Amino acid sequence: MVEQNKSRKIYVLDTNVIVHDPYAYKNFEGVQIGIPAMVLEELDSFKKEGTDRGRNSREFIRELDALRERGSLKEGVPLENGSIVKVLFIGSDLPDLPFRMEEQDNRILLTAMGLVKEGYDVKFISKDLNARVKADAIGIESQDYLKEHVSEEEFYKGWMSLDVPAVDLTKDEPTVLKVLPKEYDLTLNEFVLLQSQNNPQNNRVFRYVGGDRFLPIYAPKLKWPLEPRNAQQLMALNLLMDDTIPFVTLLGPAGTGKTFLALLAGLYKTIVKDDFRKLMVSRPVVPLGKDIGYLPGTLEEKLHSWMLPIYDNLELIMHSVKLSDYMKDEKDYGGGYHRRDRGHGGNGRGRGDSRQRDGRYEKHTHRNNYKERSGTGVGPVDTLVNNGKLSLEAITYMRGRSIPYQYILIDESQNLTPHEVKTIVTRAGEGSKIVLVGDPYQIDSPYLDFSSNGLVRAGERFKGQRLFGSVYLPVSERSELSKLAGQIL
Repeated sequence: MVEQNKSRKIYVLDTNVIVHDPYAYKNFEGVQIGIPAMVLEELDSFKKEGTDRGRNSREFIRELDALRERGSLKEGVPLENGSIVKVLFIGSDLPDLPFRMEEQDNRILLTAMGLVKEGYDVKFISKDLNARVKADAIGIESQDYLKEHVSEEEFYKGWMSLDVPAVDLTKDEPTVLKVLPKEYDLTLNEFVLLQSQNNPQNNRVFRYVGGDRFLPIYAPKLKWPLEPRNAQQLMALNLLMDDTIPFVTLLGPAGTGKTFLALLAGLYKTIVKDDFRKLMVSRPVVPLGKDIGYLPGTLEEKLHSWMLPIYDNLELIMHSVKLSDYMKDEKDYGGGYHRRDRGHGGNGRGRGDSRQRDGRYEKHTHRNNYKERSGTGVGPVDTLVNNGKLSLEAITYMRGRSIPYQYILIDESQNLTPHEVKTIVTRAGEGSKIVLVGDPYQIDSPYLDFSSNGLVRAGERFKGQRLFGSVYLPVSERSELSKLAGQIL
């Protein structure tokens, strides 16, 4: 038997490991890899799905079928790396575990316990935290599947910060930039935030462009009354507005402005600059089930419900732009904002019937007199959709497409697998830009974690590429309440 020439060390793979990576069995050298029969049963129930889980299940089953031609899976099939793959079954003389045995996960653990009784050095590999806890409770060593693991402390943020003397910030090229490439492992398009040692609000931002060269970064001069509120938002806008960088990822917790900035740049470059034919926005539908069909109504009605966060941000941008135009052309629009002058009596009405109450501003809008100004005005969301400048699409239908000359925004990208991100990014045609936005700390998919989701993995794979840039935004700008809730809840 093949087993006689091998050590007694065996790695037992849980179903979620194979669902995550159908080639995981190839990444263990010189040991035995055990696939419990219950894992095959679970994969069999997944294989008909049109999801990434179904695809990986089918791929692994094909891999096992190919191994069958080289030997018996019951006895063990040798691999080129010196390992052996075998299918495991539950022994007949094992005691019941202190868990519900109708659960497949617990039957997988019972299989591992049988190997321990036979004298094997067993390591249970699972991406399920609770399964690893159970394994430890019954005396089986367990660990996560850590191929290409990225910790929450070490992932690529896209920027670094340094404290420098305030006088150094006044120079065209701060002295510290001359030694940074030698002392730090900088990657292309990584930002450097130089802060005064005594006042962090006194800072400058530079982007590393290779060799010993750094590009000073300033707020873009937009025709719209919107601008970055912190250094990281400045970095993000710089990448989003740069035509030489067609792939951008923005990461960060809720309220940091990721989606807002991506939409702002996309609208501006599509409507004002005319750099793209269309702004296309999509989101995964993980919380709603396997398909968008779980919502009632037509496709447009379903998408409207699911895209409400996008509508919120779009309407905020449009409100800011229209309000600015309104205030600039107050005479033309027949209305305006006025502050109550306590020295005046009467009914408190101002020009254009703007009511004044307790020193606050209130506008009476003459909608029929409002005009959208060419180059700066932004129409309602539905108008942009009808004019072909904006499309809100289901991510389910992106496979197989080629999308040229479009600004493509994928929101909530932390719920995508690496394979799904690959599928999306490879859809980009000539002249398109893809922006992935998400919060890797809030993942809804049960088969993904901080390290394995497509958003973080894409950043790790692409970092240092000339066509890619990434920014982690740590500071909430939504509201004081939102910021406080993020800190204490």
